[in-house]
Amino acid sequence: MLLPQTKEREYRFKLALRMGLPIFALILALISHTLIKNYTTLESSFYIESALLLLFSIYFIFYLIHSGFNVKITDDVSKTFTREYLFNYLNKDIKHYKEYTLILISIDNLSDINIQYGIKNGDKVLESVSKWVGEYLEKEKIENFPMGHIKGGDFIIGLKGARSKYTTILELMCLKSSEFKVGNIEIKISGAIIDKSYSAELDYMVEKLFELQEKTRNSKNRDIEELMTPNELESFVINAINKRDLIIMSQNVYSGEEVVFKECFIKLKREDQVPLYPKAYMKIINKLGLGIEYDLMVLEEILNHTTNITYAINISPTSLRNEKFISRTKELLEGSDKKIMFVLSEQEYYTYTSRYNSIIHALKKIGVLIAIDRVGSIHTSFLYLRELNIDLIRFDTYYSNTNKISDNRSIIDGFILMAKEKNIKSWIKNIEQNESLNIAKEMNIDYIQGKELSSLEKIYES
Repeated sequence: MLLPQTKEREYRFKLALRMGLPIFALILALISHTLIKNYTTLESSFYIESALLLLFSIYFIFYLIHSGFNVKITDDVSKTFTREYLFNYLNKDIKHYKEYTLILISIDNLSDINIQYGIKNGDKVLESVSKWVGEYLEKEKIENFPMGHIKGGDFIIGLKGARSKYTTILELMCLKSSEFKVGNIEIKISGAIIDKSYSAELDYMVEKLFELQEKTRNSKNRDIEELMTPNELESFVINAINKRDLIIMSQNVYSGEEVVFKECFIKLKREDQVPLYPKAYMKIINKLGLGIEYDLMVLEEILNHTTNITYAINISPTSLRNEKFISRTKELLEGSDKKIMFVLSEQEYYTYTSRYNSIIHALKKIGVLIAIDRVGSIHTSFLYLRELNIDLIRFDTYYSNTNKISDNRSIIDGFILMAKEKNIKSWIKNIEQNESLNIAKEMNIDYIQGKELSSLEKIYES
């Protein structure tokens, strides 16, 4: 039995006793007092009524234990701790133990299971996976550990001790999970691990777990980078933005043999001059609500240190829809001979496309070009191609590989055709092989970028 189930029983039992025992004690005291004071005058019916009352109070206590209450500490579906109770439990353990490890277990294909087999089977999978994980760890002599359902197909497990003690166990468990099925349903499980050496704050540890898991899913190399504590990272980001400590790199984008514009790449610098890439700090910027400040800083520094050729920069769509950002952009570009392209990418579709188009129209008046990124990968890119008055589309880097661009020519051709019908140019990046370069040219993609054509060059370093 999992620790959450054991704790649930203890919780209900203690709660029932706290509610039932005072009632039982009062009844017992009343009967005892009556017996002592009126022993000689009591009728036989009193004894029958007293016995029934005692039996009823005992039954009431056991009924409370059996039925429980609306406030529960375990999730109805997964039979593990609820998120609220788990976080309270883990916070106490993290403060109490010098070394403590958190493990994230995720059912990667839960969404597909819900769609294909129905939500009820998805719920069955959640419970079955939690039991399977519990049984697997118990075989490894790991018992009485807290396990809770966080969201979707994600579970968090707390274990006493350092990460090194459990890393191999987690890797073997994920490998072993390939053999695990619920009925005929195949389950895909992945995991991530972190310990208290990263941070003693539970929220930071959980956030880092999801970040590590995403890196593991998206990377063939599963080596985890050296961890920087969240407090250090947040401090670094704030200082870098305030001091404008950054490095600006660029790469040429070609139309035939001609350089038509350059794409900019930004790295922030720590106080020790060590650079950090956007993947490492963008999540912190978004969390701290510094997205607009960061985008404005990048825009201003690029305008200050570039020539008259067009420079493409990645801008958050949230910034683009912000009045402060739009106003400052107009101040910087109106009357200037500098040329800028904003490259946009977002997972969630922005439904107010009329407002979006009005913003784009206002920016185009001052010479800003608009490109939509990751076409052919995320659904919003297709919807924006269809509905927004943009200038360019850029294909997802998935198609930059020689085999991928060759195998998906019909998909790319379809997007190019749609783009041309709206007078929109096409663009592909990360072309690093001569074969993929030749295919891109054959397909008449308007703009091509990559190491096969030019390398990165530094524009500015603070």
